[in-house]
Order: sequence, then C-alpha cells, then structure tokens
Amino acid sequence: MVIYDRLIHSTSPTKFFYILREETTYTYDRDENNNDNDLLSTDDTPEIMNIDQSSFSSLSRSLNGPLQEQHMIKDESNFEHVLPESYQHASYEYLSACNGEGSTNQFSPSTNLSSHQQQSSSPSQKYPNKYITSTSYSPASYRYPPTSIIDESTLTTKSTYSNNRPTQQLLPTSSHSAHISQNNNNNNNNNNNNNNNNNNNNNNNNNSNHHLLHPTPSDDSGTESSANYQQQIGNHTHFVVVAIDFGTTFSGYAFAFTRDIDSILMMRKVDGNDPGVINQKTPTTILLTPNLEFHSFGFFARDFFHDLDPDEAKRWLYFEKFKMHLHYVQDLNTQTLISASNGRKVPALTIFTYALQYFKEHALRELSDQSGTRFVNEDVRWVITVPAIWKQSAKQFMREAAYQAGIASREFPEQLLIALEPEAASIYIRKLRMHQFVPDETPTFSRNTVRREHGIFSSALSDQSSLFHDPERAPNDHTDSNPHNQTFEVLLDRGTRYIVVDCGGGTVDITVHELDNRMGTLKELYKATGGPFGSVGVDQEFEKTMNSIFGAEVMEEFKLKRPAGYVDLMIAFEARKRTASPFKNNPLNISLPFSFIDYYKKKKGSTVESAIRRYNDPDIKWSTQGMMRLTPEAMKRLFHPTIEKIKATIGEILNTPDVKGIQYLFLVGGFAESPILQHEIRRAFSSILKVIIPQDVSLTILKGAVLFGLDPTIVNVRRSRLTYGVSVLNRFVADYHPNEKKIIKDNIEWCADIFDKFVLVDQSIGLGDIVVRKYTPARHNQAQCIISFYCSESDKPIYVTDPGVRKIGTLVLDMFQSGHLSVDQSILAANKNPRREIQTRMVFGDTEIKVSALDVTTGKCVRATIDFLNK
Repeated sequence: MVIYDRLIHSTSPTKFFYILREETTYTYDRDENNNDNDLLSTDDTPEIMNIDQSSFSSLSRSLNGPLQEQHMIKDESNFEHVLPESYQHASYEYLSACNGEGSTNQFSPSTNLSSHQQQSSSPSQKYPNKYITSTSYSPASYRYPPTSIIDESTLTTKSTYSNNRPTQQLLPTSSHSAHISQNNNNNNNNNNNNNNNNNNNNNNNNNSNHHLLHPTPSDDSGTESSANYQQQIGNHTHFVVVAIDFGTTFSGYAFAFTRDIDSILMMRKVDGNDPGVINQKTPTTILLTPNLEFHSFGFFARDFFHDLDPDEAKRWLYFEKFKMHLHYVQDLNTQTLISASNGRKVPALTIFTYALQYFKEHALRELSDQSGTRFVNEDVRWVITVPAIWKQSAKQFMREAAYQAGIASREFPEQLLIALEPEAASIYIRKLRMHQFVPDETPTFSRNTVRREHGIFSSALSDQSSLFHDPERAPNDHTDSNPHNQTFEVLLDRGTRYIVVDCGGGTVDITVHELDNRMGTLKELYKATGGPFGSVGVDQEFEKTMNSIFGAEVMEEFKLKRPAGYVDLMIAFEARKRTASPFKNNPLNISLPFSFIDYYKKKKGSTVESAIRRYNDPDIKWSTQGMMRLTPEAMKRLFHPTIEKIKATIGEILNTPDVKGIQYLFLVGGFAESPILQHEIRRAFSSILKVIIPQDVSLTILKGAVLFGLDPTIVNVRRSRLTYGVSVLNRFVADYHPNEKKIIKDNIEWCADIFDKFVLVDQSIGLGDIVVRKYTPARHNQAQCIISFYCSESDKPIYVTDPGVRKIGTLVLDMFQSGHLSVDQSILAANKNPRREIQTRMVFGDTEIKVSALDVTTGKCVRATIDFLNK
C-alpha cells in the first residue's frame, strides 16, 4: 500500500504533487483548461514544475522520524519519451532505509489515492535489478570513489538502529565488495542513516555569460527531502578527527580519536608570554622571508619579527589579522592580494595555504607523537571553522587553500568539512556540565576582584535541578542526580530554544537553535546573522585614539617604516585589553615601545608626553613610570561602539516573531572572555533570558568543531541566508514580459534572464535537501549548455538583472561528449529528434552548497560545486 503524507501544490497551474513515504511521487492533471501561468508559454513549449519550497520545509519539520528521500518518478502513462536505461538506474536510487522491521515512519493517509495512482509501481518495481549503494555515516568509515551501480544479486540487506535513527546498509556477498561502501564502526552511537545523492560530489566548474536554457516538463522537478543524506568519503578508515579553528587573532586545533570520541585533546601548549588558556592557541600571525618563503607561524613568528633589527624588519613580510580580508573583499578570487605590515602585497591564497599547511604538519606530528604510530594525512578527517556570516566565496576560498595545503583534494573533497563557528559552539555547549559554566558576574580573568551577584544563572541552576523531581525526566546517561554534574543537554526540554552569540576576534556570529533531544539534533530557527564587530573593533578604537593624540599621518608612517615597533605597540594594548574589567577602579598602563617614542620625537621634534598633555583628555595621562595611562572609563569607551553593535544585533533577533520563546543566551568565542563584554551582555539581556557563559569560552568553537567532524548531521535543519536560483529562458509573453528581455532563437521568441528560484532567503532547509529542475537547451544543435547561478538577499526578484541579484557561479555541460554513464544507443536511434533535457540538482542544508547537472538524453553527469571565486 502506498502511503502519502500530504498534498503539495506546485506552482504549475496543471499539476499536483503527492509527496509519498514510499520513495515515489506521482502527478495527475488538475485542470487542463487552466492557463494562468504567465511566466510559461501556453502552446507546445514544455513547462517546468516548481514545487513550493516552503511546503517541503513544512513537511520535513512535521514528520515523526527521519525522512526518506522523496524521489520524483514519472508516471508511466505520462512519459513523453523513454529515458535511457543507464540514466534511469542512476537517477532513481533505491533507498529503503526505513522499510525494515522497527521503522518509525508509519503514517495514515488523510485522503484516498486514485486507483490509477495506487496501481503505479514503486521504484523498486520499476528498476528491480540495480541499486545505488549507500551507507550510514560513521566517524571511522567513509568511501572513495563515488557510488557505483551494483547488481541486486550481489547484495544482502542489513538493518541497524541507533538513537531511534534507523539505518540500512547494502552489504556485499560476492567479489563486488570493492564497489560497496562498508561501515567499519559497528559501535558508533551517532549513526544517522543519511544517504548522499549520487549527483552531489561536484568537482568541475566552468565560466560563461550565456543563458541558453528554458524549462521542460519536469514531473520529477522539485525538492527531494534527503534526510538519508550522508558524507561519502571513500573506503578509507579515518582514525582521528582534527578541527582547526582559524581565528582572526588566535588559532589552534583540537582532535579526537574515533576509538575514544568522548576525549577531545588540544594542541600542545605553545610557548609564549600570554597567560592562561590562550596558550592552547597561538596568534594568527605569519612571517615570510624577503624572498616570500614561509618562515614561521604564531608566537614564534611574532617574537622573531619583534627581535629583528628595525631596518631588517622592513624587508620581512609579517601578516596578522588577515582573515577578515576574505569578508571585506567584494570580488574575492584566487588572485586577491593582501598587504604585509611593510606594505608589500602577496596573494591571499598563498598566506592561507601556508597557515593551513603549518597546522596540518603540526597536527600530524603531534598525533604521531601521542599515539606512537606514524599518522599520514589520509588517516585524518579535517574540519575548518569559518564564520557563519561569510559569503560562499569566502568558504570556497578556505577550501581551495586547504587543497593547496594538502589537507584534502578535489578528487576527495569530503575529507574536509567546513564548520560554522556558532554551530560548533552550540554542539559543544550541549555536552558541558553545569559546573563548567561561569557564575553570574564572575570575570574569567580577574578572579581576585570577583563580585558575585545572585542572578539569572543561579535561578537557572535552581530551575534545572527541579527537572529531576520527575523520574520520567531524569537523565538516562548520567547517574549523578546533582544538577551541577549533569550535562546541559539532559536538563533541557525537547524544543528548548536558545541563541548562541559567538564573539570572535573579527566577527560576531549569532544563530538560534532548537533542541530535539529525541533525535539528538539541532534545528536552526533563524538565518545566521552578525557582522564584522569582533574584538578587532576595540583595537581599531585604540588606533583612532592614537591617531587623535599623535596624528594619523605619523601613526601610518610609523606602521610602515617601523612595522615591528607597531606590532609591539598593539601587543602592549592587547595585554591591557584582556585584563580590563568593569570591577576594576585602577588605571591601566600601556607601555609605548621605545621605537615609537624615538620615531615621534624625530618626526615632530617633541615628546609623546607633550602630545598627550595637548590632547587634554582627563582619562588619558602620561604616568611617571613613562607609560600611557588609561582610566577604566577610557577603556570602556574603547569597547563601547563594538559592544553596542553586538547588543543591537541580538535585540533585532529577539524581536523577530519566528524566534519567540528563546530561554537561553550562550556567550562564546575569544572576545567573550572579556569581563566588560560579559557584564554588558548580562546587564542588557538577563532580565528576559538566562545568559550562560562556558568556563573555557575561547575553546568552545574548537571543541565543538571536533564533535561536528564526528557527526556532521547533528544540525539537520538550517536557514538559507540568500535566495538561490538559475537564469533560464521562458517563452515570451507580450502582456507580461518587458520588450527589452525579448530574444529570438530559431525563430522563437524567448524572454531572457528569468530568475528560477531554487530556495528563498531565510527558508528552512533540511540537511541534504535536493532541489531538482529540468531544462532543455534553447537550440537543438547546441554543443554546450551554460547554467548560470545567481543569488539575492530578497525573495522578490523576477529577473536576474533586478537590483540586488548577483551572479555567483556557472556550470557547463558539454552536450556531445560521452559522459560517466553509458548511453542506450537504441533509444537515441528510435528518437530521430530527441528533446535534450538537462536536470540540475542543488543540495542545500549543509554548510556548503553542492550542485550537479545531468544530460537526460545522453546520461552524462557533470559533477561540480558552484565556482564562487571565478564568475
């Protein structure tokens, strides 16, 4: 019996779609006389089927249990031509992960299907002999190369269940095992039965400015809700997950062996003068020789540059705080340049590659030392963190740098995961115990000047301890009934909503999550928001103050002519900035480097002391010890602009109707170590929600990224930050389309630049959701098909030329070359003038967007991610 969940209206005036639980979607005619679709032609022009995206999102949120991939299968009676056999098998994968005993996916129909639909065969009946292999995610088992078509006779079926997330694997019973993915970790508690679609491993990107597509009838166009999505990384076993937190000011890595996923280990402490936990990271600084060769990274680079002779230092290239360059550059590409402290420019890709290569070599060396076994790169699953607000081009740039560094490759890109920083923090916070959070108004640095106020955090502990009076709510994974020893996750109700504010060196990322304890997953409720107002903003305010006191021209020249001295100046300020507290009344002394004092005197003929006196600010003085003295009020002024931006952004999110009911605010990130920031956030928001800060606040993202690498499916619903789609041609309609959009091809009038939207801004997207469209080339003899991808911050644009719409990449399909899949020549011979159809598939819901296209007639599949860097 075919069971369906609900009826989904498509945007086409002549079709309905039934979204079925049994892998098949059928269509039937609704009203043959309804011709009100203005965007599509009404004669013999094929029309595209656009399934309402929000309906799919609503569907995916309402199901009780993991979704099965919804396959768009044409009803045999509606086939206009027969697809090549090889394409049939490649397109319609047999995914039966929840058909076995114990499946939780049972639904009752709300209405009856027509007899015509009930008689239609399922995918397994249509294509009984061949399947696409797939397996559940395991932290130690991946596979290369892409999935292969396997004869059913060589397979047996095994069903497994973990955390109420059923999984089915296809196991080899013959010599064909080389083609089949095997799960080598049978004790994995994070299996997530996610089957990655065969068309999503994309490696080839091409460029063009032509738009030679128009829609075709596409009964299988729409969205495939692919909860059976997975990361496919090949037949190699990865023994360890290494996460690199590439920060604006400080960076580091952490790792966990797959045999002991509960133990997250940090990189060995790096020698340096900075006190406390920051030694588990190292400054994001790189030093190149005058010949542009890599010299050193981190504390060693900073100290070596500091010790150079001033004249010699001008020849060396010192880079710091360069990560934010990827956010500010509008037209980011592989040739983008960044400036060293001496003004010399170097390709940004070179600098990022050097940095990642440093961490790769450092991590492999440490893994080998700790385990006593030589580790090679293929043994590691890598994770790199990026701000959630970064553009897709910046994410691709980091991946490209990782390829250059040898962390992963274009052949096996899935060895590297891109993790969003606030998501990583959210994942880790759930695992913390209550005693690992900072109590109210307890500065993380100046513990001797602690002022304890019994506020919202104390009440949070009290409220949460009451959960254990109900035996049904008692945690099942911890025996200690003391709430201070319980993980935060087990203290929360299902559906608990919280906001994560990740305050880093360069950016502030804010995300809102809802917890699903039953599935062990997170759902994003609001698109990632934030801006470039991290702790660097405080540094910039200090630089503005120095410009006001000593002159902007002097400071700029000093920075270029005495780069090592300028670095010393900012290091001195950084040390004072980190100790600034709202509970301190004593002034903070900043040592001005001798190189600056000497330079200013030679440049201006007066002392820095006289310049400070002329500035005449009662909160900034020259001390008798020969240092610039800032009162606590002066230091707070430096923090004020940045903190106000953070509070305003949080307030905007809390006032959004979609995120009502938020109970907690988690403050994380390196900047969140600041007692001033902690105090201001608590003062502003503790009256409406519980503000919670982890003790190891600067390591939260790093450790969470390791957990993400162990289970990439833990965030199973995200929000799209932009509207994405492609540029297509539709039949020109005189009363609707503007004349300037009319073009003529093969004596047919077309409307150019139609924005066919795949997903809308702020749309809820399930992990691995696949949006499918079919198009046909505008000319029968077309040798190459160019698909142009666009994005917009609005959901309103109709044309790709509308304001705010920008091109983000292209995908090229060669129409007359043999592809990965064989072509049934008898089918082509039977169709003297076969209609060429192009199927495009975009995979959303992950931290990166994946795209592929397939020529239906020839069976050629182009596998490529969108090229965001070379448009």
